[in-house]
Amino acid sequence: MDRISGRHIFHLGVKELQCILRDPIMLFLIIVSFTFSVYIEGKSMPETLNKAAIAVVDDDNSPLSRQLIDAFYPPYFLPPIAITLAQMDQRMDAGMDTFALHIPTGFERDVLAGHNVTVQLNVDATRMSQAFTGSGYIQAIITAEVTEYRQRFRHDNIMPVELVLHARFNPELNSVWFASVMELVSNITMLAIILAGAALIREREHGTLEHLLVMPVTPLEIMLSKVWAMALIVMLASGFSLIAVVQGVLGVPIAGSLLLFFAIVALNVFAATAMGIFLGSVARSMPQFGLLMFLVLLPLQILSGAMTPFENMAAPVQWVMRLAPTTYFVSLSQAILYRGAGFAMLWPDILIISIIGTVLFYIALVRLRKSLSMME
Repeated sequence: MDRISGRHIFHLGVKELQCILRDPIMLFLIIVSFTFSVYIEGKSMPETLNKAAIAVVDDDNSPLSRQLIDAFYPPYFLPPIAITLAQMDQRMDAGMDTFALHIPTGFERDVLAGHNVTVQLNVDATRMSQAFTGSGYIQAIITAEVTEYRQRFRHDNIMPVELVLHARFNPELNSVWFASVMELVSNITMLAIILAGAALIREREHGTLEHLLVMPVTPLEIMLSKVWAMALIVMLASGFSLIAVVQGVLGVPIAGSLLLFFAIVALNVFAATAMGIFLGSVARSMPQFGLLMFLVLLPLQILSGAMTPFENMAAPVQWVMRLAPTTYFVSLSQAILYRGAGFAMLWPDILIISIIGTVLFYIALVRLRKSLSMME
């Protein structure tokens, strides 16, 4: 059983902090991950239609067609460009337009007469995020504008059921609220793993790990020192990002307790740091560690529920990901920051992430002991 000395753990942790402060690459990674990365992810809005290029062939040139064209307004669309039918394919081939709408001759007349009217929409499907969402937007806009125009001249039956939409937790349906917070959550896990693993490999490459072997310190003290040092860095950076970038710059409201959220962050960093130390003890160099990060980080980020709903994934994937701490960290973060959930509601998941973190810490400690014994 390894002994524990608080003095050893403190001084080793201070050494880790000093190494980070002297490493410009790591400092740059931390700053970018918790500032520009969070801001850019929130503003990029890949799943939301934003400033899509649209051209219109208006062969009808009627009040209805002009009303329809005026309905395509920013920020969803750029101002529509009037083109001829001969220009439609040329501009689409050149990538100048994402959408090209053709309004046929007699459009207004047929609408008022109650006839079925066909409007052609060409879509550049290589722009996947805008093509899929934009097609639905355009269909909804055309339907709404035509319905409103017809009601001025014809009596339409009122639908017997009216849907009243109440959007909870994000009443503006603003993707910035989701994207920025989930980017922050993903970066917390990423930085905790990278910092811990890179610190261990850096000591091996610089020869300081051999110095530790001749000092009266144990593998447990080495691990605990790295955990508290990396946790301090990640929590300070994530706290600044959440308050200054997410709340301050992006204007995302936080519904729940920040104290509870950072307690969850500490648990996740504890588990992620253990993963980083394990990977750092397996890899023999920074390039090998980087390759291992691709195999570990991508599944953790993509399959944890931060990008797509966890319930939408295949059952085998859900079973595997229930063993990952990031799955519970994402779920807990969403519950606290979006829905204002408290400890009484979340304690089962908090218990699970604590158990997973303890198991990962033990596995990493066993691997570290073995790695150090091979160097003696």
